[in-house]
Amino acid sequence: MATARPCLGQLSRTCLQFTRSTPTALPIRLFSTSTANGARGKYTPPIVSKKEKVLPQSTNKYIKKAVVKKKKARTTYIQYDLSKEETFPLLDAMRIIRAWEVGQKPTSVKYELALKLKSQKNGPVVRNRLRLPHPVKTDFRVCVICPPDSAYAEAARAAGAVLVGEDDVFDAVKAGKIEFDRCVCQTDSLAKMNKSGIGRVLGPRGMMPSSKLGTVVVDPVKTMKDMVGATEYRERMGVIRMAIGQLGFTPEQMSTNLKAFIEAVKKDLSRISDKINKELVEVVLSSTNGPGLPLNGAFKGTNTSVTSKELSGP
Repeated sequence: MATARPCLGQLSRTCLQFTRSTPTALPIRLFSTSTANGARGKYTPPIVSKKEKVLPQSTNKYIKKAVVKKKKARTTYIQYDLSKEETFPLLDAMRIIRAWEVGQKPTSVKYELALKLKSQKNGPVVRNRLRLPHPVKTDFRVCVICPPDSAYAEAARAAGAVLVGEDDVFDAVKAGKIEFDRCVCQTDSLAKMNKSGIGRVLGPRGMMPSSKLGTVVVDPVKTMKDMVGATEYRERMGVIRMAIGQLGFTPEQMSTNLKAFIEAVKKDLSRISDKINKELVEVVLSSTNGPGLPLNGAFKGTNTSVTSKELSGP
């Protein structure tokens, strides 16, 4: 006799009974996207035993870590090789510069000499005042800080000082009305000048009176007479710059001023301590609008086509 086959309803009831009989404690974690992050629990990394060996780093030459090395700070200024640079005699340099200054007034353009030193960054600087054989600037304005009712004030006004006194000078400087080229302080007014705070204004300009520069003196009138035609120079970033002539100066006048300036700087270098070495490595002549031309120390070159007389006129 043939067995009866189960129908579709019997099979569905059998499957339903099997699913209900399945134990509920299954090792399955179900996560819902609507559940808050805090309810899901925190991830705890697996504990690695200390006995486990750490895999060695890759030996591939193309996989290298970038090692950043700190550069050592330079103690001296950068020096360039000047052996291959073109240098000029004085006549050729003046001819090129005057060609750049065509159409300018001879009194408005100044020749400037730059002396480059081999020097340390944090060492002592060269600073002094020089009176050139041929003064570059004649309209020299001097301010004198001294008691306004003293004999020094009367003598300074008679000598041609543009501004004399104490409080008047301090107020003018703080207001930005600096209508003078040099400032001299009498020793009796030194304490009052230091308390006034004008050093913040005159210091960056190089005009603050100091005993090192010889501008804090007992007799201001005597210093004023010595200052007429004198120019201060100071080393900045390993370079000393100073105006040594006007456009209308002759080559002979320029040569005299140039030699006086270089000799004065060399004397200043010789006074510095032996532990600190400063050397003169380059001399560059330029002008207000012209380029800078390195000089070779000669007055006239072998191929110089211009003469001294041709450069003597304005």
